[in-house]
Amino acid sequence: MAKILVTGGAGFIGSHIVDAYLGRGHQVVVVDNLETGSIDYLNPEARFYQTDILDPSLDAMMAQERPTVVSHHAAQASISRSVADPVRDARTNILGSVRLLELARRHGAANFIFASSGGAVYGLQQSYPADEDHPLNPINAYGIGKLTVERYLEYYRAAYGVRYISLRYANVYGPRQDPHGEAGVVAIFLGTLVEGKRPIIYGDGQQTRDFVHVRDVVRANVLAIDLLVQGGEIPLAGSPVFNIATGRESSVLQILELLASILGCPRECHFEPPKVAELRRSVLDYRRARMVLNWEPTLSLEEGLRDTAAWFQARRKSEAL
Repeated sequence: MAKILVTGGAGFIGSHIVDAYLGRGHQVVVVDNLETGSIDYLNPEARFYQTDILDPSLDAMMAQERPTVVSHHAAQASISRSVADPVRDARTNILGSVRLLELARRHGAANFIFASSGGAVYGLQQSYPADEDHPLNPINAYGIGKLTVERYLEYYRAAYGVRYISLRYANVYGPRQDPHGEAGVVAIFLGTLVEGKRPIIYGDGQQTRDFVHVRDVVRANVLAIDLLVQGGEIPLAGSPVFNIATGRESSVLQILELLASILGCPRECHFEPPKVAELRRSVLDYRRARMVLNWEPTLSLEEGLRDTAAWFQARRKSEAL
């Protein structure tokens, strides 16, 4: 079993990953500044440090804990914020990640998993679905940051022998996603619909995304850990990057229709002008993950949306008590 440091381990995706790692018998250390994460999602079996990946205290923590694997999910995850404040985005997502890589190297954490973004690093797609060899043309600061960290990972592998896997997520959704924070459209719609309000659609609603449930994302992380800690060669020529996706695209309007049907509420919405630097279409090819990690998505979109809607409804009821 491994000792794993999970950054962002009290957040939406990270907290689910912590639960899964602990369930597999791994030791888990969590770093989270709780800016977007929640103490309510933090597994009590994990050792927790409330700090930022840029905080000087991280050095002493790494020296004390000596993790063998870093699962890096802490990030400034809002594309709109990256557009409004690219300096802050770069400080957290680029400098913070490079600092973490350097600390991992210095303190013996030779295995590194990075939460990247498929839609953001590919940018305006030239083919559908995009595989990992698709040209990398990010169109916003968030995507530039993710791609830059991938380049640093490759440098640390070549220069220092750091073993890494970069998981390029599609649009992740599921329980624990904050509808007011870095959320995608599923959480935003559900947060609005369960309150009986009309959701806002930016643009015409025909923009598409590849929606993958957090449960499937967690399983990809578990398989990535298994591959890394086995110590053998990752059976892949080139950079060890994997799309974690479904290979299917759904429009924003389709998501609204499905959620309204599940909740039994009107499909009415309010249209606003499109957001700056938003992609029109995004869908990813996950065949490499299937071949190398033995991973593929298991939840259909409707199953995943029902699971997520049930969580949002339960949270709404508990808040009303």
